[in-house]
Amino acid sequence: MTAPRPRSGRISLAARRIGEHLLAWRKLQGLTAQQVAERANISRPTLRHLEHGDPSVSMESFLKVARALGQLDRLAEALNPYESDLGRAQADAVLPRRVRR
Repeated sequence: MTAPRPRSGRISLAARRIGEHLLAWRKLQGLTAQQVAERANISRPTLRHLEHGDPSVSMESFLKVARALGQLDRLAEALNPYESDLGRAQADAVLPRRVRR
């Protein structure tokens, strides 16, 4: 079995920032960690790991917490390539055009 590769600093930093943002959303809504964990159907320790920036938490748990905090749609939209300048510019070149008859 091979040893796990070390995480890059950028991954660790992004995970910490995301965790801080989730914690802030929870506090802004006046929710306890237990309430969010229950709403997301995850354990309290899993939520703690996520809020502390542990990048090994599953994507499913992350998405469940985002949904419990009412941020799932915003998260999905933030990654929409067609909402970026690059995505809109490349869409014309990459995607097939509809032909009208």
